Amino acid sequence: MADVSHRPGDISGHPDVSEMRERYAAMLETRGVAAVEELIILGGIYAAISGWTVHFSGALPTLALTNLIVGIALAVVGLCLSIAPERSQDLNFVALLMGAWLIVAPWVVARHPGTGAALSNIITGAVVCLCALVAGGMLMSRNRRAT
Repeated sequence: MADVSHRPGDISGHPDVSEMRERYAAMLETRGVAAVEELIILGGIYAAISGWTVHFSGALPTLALTNLIVGIALAVVGLCLSIAPERSQDLNFVALLMGAWLIVAPWVVARHPGTGAALSNIITGAVVCLCALVAGGMLMSRNRRAT
């Protein structure tokens, strides 16, 4: 019968120790990417509720609805990115496009937006774009080191 009791001590004699170390190092590298992409989730949530927090949903209902839809989509994309950053690198481009849309949406959707609505969208869109670019850059540099 095999001895399966727990023995405290060193695992350096384990046959897969080098593979386990590589896997752990790769997981730690993607953790920084996931942290940046979690900011995309927060940006999406803020974009979704911004029409009601900045109080332009009554004056600009189409912009509030657009922000709601884009914000929910952005939060879902950010969630996908943070769950599996190594498999969803292409979604960074989608998040970048959504951030750019948030920047231009006040003038495309509402023609003459108020200052609060415009600033809210510009700042949120810029933060989302910046986070998407940083996360994409981190993943690209990680992929270059891996090859």
